[in-house]
Amino acid sequence: MATQVAGKRQQREEYRRKIQEQAERVDGDVSNVKMPKKRFFRQRARMRTPISPAHMDWASHYPAFVDPDPSKINLGGTRKLIKDVEVVDIGCGFGGLLVGLAPLLPDTLMVGMEIRVSVLDYVRSRVSALRLKQQVLKKTAAEKSTNQTPSETPTVPEDEDDEVGSTTTIVPGNYENITGIRANTMKFLPNFFGHHQLSKIFVCFPDPHFKARKHKARIVSESLNAEYAYVLKPGGLMYTITDVEEYHHWGDEPTEGIRDLWELLSEEELDADPCVQVMKFETEESKKVTRNNGNKYVAVFRRKADPEWPA
Repeated sequence: MATQVAGKRQQREEYRRKIQEQAERVDGDVSNVKMPKKRFFRQRARMRTPISPAHMDWASHYPAFVDPDPSKINLGGTRKLIKDVEVVDIGCGFGGLLVGLAPLLPDTLMVGMEIRVSVLDYVRSRVSALRLKQQVLKKTAAEKSTNQTPSETPTVPEDEDDEVGSTTTIVPGNYENITGIRANTMKFLPNFFGHHQLSKIFVCFPDPHFKARKHKARIVSESLNAEYAYVLKPGGLMYTITDVEEYHHWGDEPTEGIRDLWELLSEEELDADPCVQVMKFETEESKKVTRNNGNKYVAVFRRKADPEWPA
């Protein structure tokens, strides 16, 4: 048994080493860029949390958005970015929402927060592979332009070994605007984001925790309302979706008592928001619900301006 476990561990380490090595070589052939496979990633138990948002190292996650002035350093000693992170996917899973939103909001920095290490490793490898494919596609397009061939967006056939979410065309932003970090959102959300920093928060198919004694572990709850209101700017949106009707109605309750902070978007506003469509159809969990002919319950809340203190 011990030998079998050691063999699986060795396979995982070897596979992850190859994924890292591919990021160091771009040979012009996009078909050589492989998307990561979920089965080679496992879970571990520790995480690092920044002391404050000013200590967070975002430069390593968004190299394309690092401030060109090397003297601009944050309190953690790392380079600053030219813009702040504005969109958060809490419990991002395998990153389907991030990948779907990336070309839709190419100039907006987005991050997925996930507590499971194995899943987060997959998300990071997925983003790295997508960025690498974009580099190869752009290089191919530049070479074709130099050779004065007819102008067209380069495409390549899908690789049957690639995971869902691979791309074969150049997309706006080249996936440089998305990343994933490990975090316990219920405890440390304000450690990552400042007051009124975010414009959108997504909570997609959270664990419903059906037992009453586990309701305190629900990610959409009255106890976490203060954190969401703190980091979300006035006019910002909090998106929620679940396939559990009871949780959908229960999730409305935390905002009922503080209507001075939240307002529920109308059905017309939901239909006009492209982010809602991505949330309903592009994530891995939403696709599973669709396959099982399940229902999807969507609620989006707009953050109101802080009420004025009485005179």
